[in-house]
Amino acid sequence: MWDPAKYLDYGDLRARPFFELVARVEAEAPRRVVDLGCGPGNLTVTLARRWPDAVVEAIDSSPEMVAAAREAGVAAREGDVTEWTPRPDTDVVVTNAVLQWVPEHRQLLRRWVGELPPGAWLAMQVPGNMSAPSHTLTRRLAASPEWAERLEGVVLREDDAVDTPQQYADLFADLGCAVDAWETTYNQPLTGENAVLEWISGTALRPVRAALPDADWETFRAQLAPLLEEAYPPRVDGTTWFPFRRVFAVARVP
Repeated sequence: MWDPAKYLDYGDLRARPFFELVARVEAEAPRRVVDLGCGPGNLTVTLARRWPDAVVEAIDSSPEMVAAAREAGVAAREGDVTEWTPRPDTDVVVTNAVLQWVPEHRQLLRRWVGELPPGAWLAMQVPGNMSAPSHTLTRRLAASPEWAERLEGVVLREDDAVDTPQQYADLFADLGCAVDAWETTYNQPLTGENAVLEWISGTALRPVRAALPDADWETFRAQLAPLLEEAYPPRVDGTTWFPFRRVFAVARVP
């Protein structure tokens, strides 16, 4: 279950990769713009403002996120990105921080390129920090004797959940696309107690939260907090620097 309010903590910082991604999409007058994994809709509305004449299609697999998006004025619907097929007038597809949850996303990208009309834009962004302490410490704690049985079957993203920029560039280039692929590491200034724990509670820890009752969830958090604080020590001014690596690719369909 996704918690829209928790996800929107640090909303401005979480939005930076989205705007960097969409800035590289040079579509002038698209007919249909699709936001796959629209979340609470706070970023989808910016697509509608940029392309006011386009039909904006917004999809998310979470009922809670879809409800939040609708409250924000986005005509979102529930849907699975693995089952989505572009309509013939789809000129822009944006998928922001979604495909890391989809093991078969490389096959999806190939299929979408084959189904999109010539000249369409496909823009994707995924986190590239699965080997960072925030994720490795979570996986290590989840696999410990105390938690392994209770978290059996819970899928936490591994290092190979996403590819490098060059691998995505090769994927799209092999399909004949013009492609721009890159990565950015944002040094995010987080504040407050257990800042990194609070940050990942809205994203990376979501599968753990869904699997545990409230009391166990609080115990897991309490055990993870000092591990994260050691890996990401706060400064004397209260700021905690959190390296936030993102992988981007923007492809133009031939």
